[in-house]
Amino acid sequence: MSLVKFIPDPKFDDYQEVFKDNYKMERRDDGVILVQSHIEGGPIQLSVENHRSVAQVFKTVGADPENEVMIFTGTGDDFMMEPDPTGFEIEKNDLNYWAYEYAFKDGRVNLNSLMNDLEIPTIGALNGPGFHTELCLMCDLTICSEDAIIFDLHYDIGSVPGDGINVCFQELLGTKRAAYALLTGQAIDAQQALDWGMVNEVVPKDKLLERSYELADQIMSQPRTTRRMTTQVVRRPWKRRMTDDFDAGLAMQMFSQVAADSAHHDQRHIGDVIAYVREGKKNNFDK
Repeated sequence: MSLVKFIPDPKFDDYQEVFKDNYKMERRDDGVILVQSHIEGGPIQLSVENHRSVAQVFKTVGADPENEVMIFTGTGDDFMMEPDPTGFEIEKNDLNYWAYEYAFKDGRVNLNSLMNDLEIPTIGALNGPGFHTELCLMCDLTICSEDAIIFDLHYDIGSVPGDGINVCFQELLGTKRAAYALLTGQAIDAQQALDWGMVNEVVPKDKLLERSYELADQIMSQPRTTRRMTTQVVRRPWKRRMTDDFDAGLAMQMFSQVAADSAHHDQRHIGDVIAYVREGKKNNFDK
């Protein structure tokens, strides 16, 4: 008998309550957990607080051994198409502090947590148009709704493309297609994303969760150790890409913000970029 006890594992009922303002969670008896990002019951709106919650929820879900497969998705008509109107006031009030805490540290650990803290298979279900879609695209499997649009807005708002969307695009699209998407803000619709291998399936919006659970059932058909060890195999390309490119890209992004003397997510032009995507334009919008 050990001289010390195990540290208690996180309990679903406890962290379901802790994260309720950012994530709606459900878990089946077999351990398939659904994590739906939301803000006040609607689509995600990016903020410093919400950004920090990403790694926190991945670490917590990963630390609970009763979780066996995670389905990660958004809520409502889009995945993330608007920033929280006051979501970056805290950064502006103390830029020196939050430039590290939010922009660099949180930005660095979010995707690393997805890759390394979740030892279970993950299914990203992209529920509509949005930016920061790397959170779904870098899951082990990714499906999307027919109205999904994938794009990066960094360059159009004066920032070096970063936060991991650059790494994600380069891994999935290859060098030339990723360069075009990152430099022009190209809006990639669901069918194009499927043709280019960014997603595994395109399904009707009202069937997105149903299909996610069907995929989870297929994954759950094999033994627990097989499931978990297979994730380590399928993530090897992502982990190599993250090791080789992620930190350098994030550092360049941070330097560009320092040189511009601006907050990480400057509100300039964001509304214009979002309008251009909603209008279905495929080339860079005209500033």
